[in-house]
This record gives sequence, structure tokens and C-alpha cells, in this order.
Amino acid sequence: MATRQESTNKQMETEKPSIVLEPATNNTSCYQHWFLERDDDHIAWLACDKKEASTNVLSAAVLEELDNILGELEQTLPKAVVIYSRKKKGFIAGADINEFLNLGGQKEATAMIQRGQRIFDRLEALKCPTIALIHGFCLGGGMELALACRYRIADDDAGTKLGLPEVKLGIHPGFGGTVRLPPLVGAPAAMDMMLSGRALSARAAKKIGVIDYAVPSRQLRFAAKEVALTPPKVKKACGWKAWTNNRLVRPLLATYLEKQVAKKATKEHYPAPYAMIGIWKKYFDDRESMLVEEAASVSRLVLGSTAQSLIRVFFLQEAVKSLGRVKNYTPQHVHVIGGGVMGGDIAAWCALRGLTVTIQDKNRESLARVMKRANGLFKKKLKQPRLMQAALDRLMPDIEGYGIAKADVVVEAIFENVEAKQTLFKELEPRMRKDALLATNTSSIPLQILSEALANPTRLVGLHFFNPVAQMQLIEIVSSEITDKNVAQRAAAFARKIDRLPVPVTSTHGFLVNRVLMPYLMEAVILEAEGVPADTIDKAALKFGMPMGPIHLADTVGLDICLSVAKNLSEQFGGEIPKRLTDLVEAGQLGVKTGKGFYEYKKGKPQKTATENANVPADLTDRLLFRLLNECVSCLHEKVVADADLLDTGVIFGTGFAPFRGGPVNYIKSNGVAKMKAKQIALYEKYGDRFNLSPGWDALDR
Repeated sequence: MATRQESTNKQMETEKPSIVLEPATNNTSCYQHWFLERDDDHIAWLACDKKEASTNVLSAAVLEELDNILGELEQTLPKAVVIYSRKKKGFIAGADINEFLNLGGQKEATAMIQRGQRIFDRLEALKCPTIALIHGFCLGGGMELALACRYRIADDDAGTKLGLPEVKLGIHPGFGGTVRLPPLVGAPAAMDMMLSGRALSARAAKKIGVIDYAVPSRQLRFAAKEVALTPPKVKKACGWKAWTNNRLVRPLLATYLEKQVAKKATKEHYPAPYAMIGIWKKYFDDRESMLVEEAASVSRLVLGSTAQSLIRVFFLQEAVKSLGRVKNYTPQHVHVIGGGVMGGDIAAWCALRGLTVTIQDKNRESLARVMKRANGLFKKKLKQPRLMQAALDRLMPDIEGYGIAKADVVVEAIFENVEAKQTLFKELEPRMRKDALLATNTSSIPLQILSEALANPTRLVGLHFFNPVAQMQLIEIVSSEITDKNVAQRAAAFARKIDRLPVPVTSTHGFLVNRVLMPYLMEAVILEAEGVPADTIDKAALKFGMPMGPIHLADTVGLDICLSVAKNLSEQFGGEIPKRLTDLVEAGQLGVKTGKGFYEYKKGKPQKTATENANVPADLTDRLLFRLLNECVSCLHEKVVADADLLDTGVIFGTGFAPFRGGPVNYIKSNGVAKMKAKQIALYEKYGDRFNLSPGWDALDR
């Protein structure tokens, strides 16, 4: 007699694959955002398909309809309920963030959150099996809906992502996620998922118990029917995982979690993770109280300055993503010239994102290093040997440059030298397809100068990546006054193709990010030369909310690179280069890469000395900050970027400017333009020309 598994496998092989995205054929409801059908086995198939939207989100209207449907299901109980999505882009992205922007106060916010909690409680209480059938993204409120179901089945595809990323918006799960996830997978895995905001693949989610089954897409519908007709035992954490939620263990684990969070974010700047840990620690034994506290906490957080700024950053991010939407442009082959760290990492990232890549360099050893670094990236990001090998197969060393003629995009990433780049462009242009994109990764040289070497200068565009390429989301899309607009639009589309944020900037010296970053770094060097300890300077920046102190950042970038960019910008905009920086470079002390710069480094980590008795200027933070802010105002005034939103986006994602402050222009305006301008003037009167007031300040009030 065949086992049940053998029978199931045979049926899967012979049954015509079901498409979970296909429209319902026996829709028994008249709803706008949901479609309900019952099949011959009395299984209710409930499809989410938000009207006039490309993505499912849990707006008030979507939740209201779900509540009504649950009432209908309670009256005529089916054998089981399967919830799925008819959207190609995924399951459910979460709550409708637009509804967070116009809340009338905490009372309204609490009511909105508790409404979602009650609906998900109603789903959980249905007296029949409930199954979330997941493909694509399942995030935030969508993940919480799935957790309210008894079973979760996900598409075992690289595009499936499951997570609770609310912490990235300055809040935490509010529709019962903090209540349902810890008992399902244990506190450590649950807290890691919620505190990091990371999205998991289907396999990773299956491994820790977030989902019950991960199956190929062709088997999704059949797997759901199998679970519906013969429900397995409902899974939950057991053994030591269950004990991690015990009232005796929670205080100890909570203390550990808070210490881990504190390494990355302070409670003052990012209160949400601390609030979530506190609720779990105090109320986990009382489900109803925990739901009440969850709602109250989220309602407080969502109205706070951190959440409002992070929500603003979310919308800024979505806005620049839309800049990369170009119809009928699907680049497949990229040719990168330059096997250094930047060129190699650009090539590896493009291969990781599914493109065919040829990487050219005259030096075979450089190409060998590229492949070694790429292998490390693929191993870290992809994990599965099959996927790693596929990515390596897409990345091909190409000493002779055979890929140039086939490439949709050619990226020049050699060293910063005008003559070398111009010579290369003269060689490239005749070998490239006429419709191919020609891009330079120059960090500061204007395109007007580089394009002089081209017969068709309108085709040159800047794609300024940032180091490390795999971590930095921003790409500056650099255009000169002669760059073809279609070329710039295709460059932005290419940035989106490789999952990066395109911010258009004009081709002026330093573009946006390097121009605003360099005065900030130079002021840090001046402070250090005055006798302020490097660690004290860095701590001041970290306290403001920067991800890394300016001295450590300069060492990480490389002091030789900082000096080169500083010289370039000082020639154009004036200003002196600190002698201290020049002396270190001349001594060969270039930072992390040489083991010594402002700090000494062991295994890549700075060795910092005690600074208890350091002489710290009272205006240290202002000196750092206002050099950066004033340059931002100048860039806006000179239209390096089109508007304040693009400037805030570029500086946040290019320099790490404290996201919870919503960007430099938002920070100026939230503190009052007049007050901030007065501070800038005071610094000018005390320290001189390097704090000279930008003429753009007055325009910020308009």
C-alpha cells in the first residue's frame, strides 16, 4: 500500500498545476477588495485584490470588508478558509501607511489599531481551519493576518519575503503580532524578526517555524487543499523555545535584548524596539492586557516625531523608486570596466540581482580578487549553493572586453583621472551599441569635462555608486546640461533594476553627497587638530544620530580619497584643506586600509583611547552639523537637486544622516529656519569664512 506522501507526490505529478493568482470563478460576494468562492469540497477561497491598486494593503476599507466576510463565514461555516492574493506583486504589504499621516490624535490612532486587532481575533476564532497561502511579499499587517491563521503555506521562491518591518517606521506590530509570534517560534526568533525588521525567505521562515510548508508555486493550491481537508496538528514552540516566554526567563532575556538593541539604536532616538520588549516582558502572560498595551504603545509611537520622520523617509524612498519607471527598457547585460573594489563590487551586485555581467581589467590578479569577493557576497546573500553558482555563472571575467559590443549598459569604474577616463571613452564609443547606456562612476569629475572625448556627448551619464556597494542603497544619477533626458531616465531605470534608489543630480563638482559630506568631515579633522580626541568627535556625531562618526568614516573611506575629493572641491568652492589630513596622507597613514589613520586598526576595528578629561568645545556638535547643513542649503539654492525632498533622500541614503530626523532640510524646518539661520551666523562670526551663510537660507521660509 502506498504511503500518504507517495500518494500525494503522485497526485502532484498528474494534477494540472493550479495558479493561485487566477480570478475566482464562483464569486459569491459583492465586495470591492475581496473575492470569495466555495468549491465542491466546501472550502472557501478568499482572495485579496485591493481595487485600483497594484499592491494589497490593509486600508480601513479592506479591513471593513474582511470583517463583514468573516461574519458571513461564521453564519455558513465552510470546511476551511484559504486566504490568498490575486496580485502578482505579492500577498499583502501591510497596513496603509497613508492613513498614518492624518490621525486626529492618540484616541483615533488607538481605535484604528484596536479595530484591526478585533478583526484578526475574529479570523483566529473561526471554528474551521484557516490557511494563509503566500506568494511574494507578506509584510507588516499582512504577516500579522497570516499569523492569525492556523496554518501558513508559502511559495518556495526567491521572491517570497515574510517579515514584520514596522520598527523601520518607528513603531512595532500592532495587529497582534507581538502576541502571536513569540509563542509560535519562541521569544529569541520572534524578537530577532521584530526588532531587526528583516524579511525572511520561505525556507528561512519554515526553518524557524513561522510557516508550516514551503512549496513550489505550481503546488500552492493543491497543498492548501490537502491541509484544508486533512488538517495537521497546529504547530507552536515547544521545549526550550517555549520556556523563553516564561515569566521567570523574560526579565533576563529582556535585559539582554535591550543591550543588543542599544548597540545599534538609542532609546531616545528609536523608542519602538524598547517599547516592544517592555510589553512582552510585562504582559505576555495576560493575552488581553498585552493586546491593549500593544495598541496603546503603537498609538503613542505613531504620533511621535521619530515615527513621523521615518514615515516621511518611507514616502521619500517610494517617490525616488517611481523615477525609475521606464516602459520597454529591460537591461540584461552589463559590462563593467575596472577591477578595483568599486568596479568589482558593482559587477558582483549586478550579477546578484540577476543580470549577465562581464568585468574587464588588464590585470588578471584584479579579476581574480573580484571573483573571490563576489563569491563571498553570493554566499552571504544567497546561501543556497544552487543560487550561488547561478550568480557566479552570470559574472564573467573579460580581459579583452568582448562584452562591450553586447552590453546594454557599460559602466566605467577606473581611477579618478580625467585623461585616463577620456582615453577610455574614445576607445569604448566605437565598440558599443548605439542604444547602449554609457555610464561613469566618477565621484566628483563633471560630465561636461569627460564627455569632451565623445563623438556623441549626449549619451554619457553618471552612475555614482557608494562604498560598500552591497550596503549603500543610493545611486546618484548625474546629468550635465547636454545629457539626453532619455539617457538619464534609462539610467534611473537601471538603478531600480538592480534594486537601488536613483536620485537625479546635476553635474557639478562633488555632485550632492560628496559635496555636503566633505565640509562635515573637514570640520571633524579641524577639531581633531585642535586637540579634541577623535573618539570624542565621533561620539558627538553618534549622539546626534549619525550611523558612524566622521573621523571613523574618513578612515573608512580612505584619507587619500578624502584628500583628493577635498582638493577637487576646494579648487571649485574655496576653503582650506586641513594640514593634519595632508600630513597623514604623506605619511602613508590612510585609514583602515593601511591599519592606521586617525585611529589605529586591529582586524579592521579602531582602537580608541579613553577621553574622560578631554577638552570638549561646547559647540562641537553644531560645528560638525552646520557645515553639513549649510552646504545642503547651498546645493538646494544652486539646484544640484530639483527639490528639498530629493536632497533629503540623497543625504539620508548617501551619508546616513539620522533618518529619524527626516533629512537635513526637514530637520532645519522642524527646528525653525530663523533659529537655525541664527546659529549659522553665530558660527560664522566666531570661526570665519568656512561658516559663511549660504544665500539659500531665506528661500527655506517660502
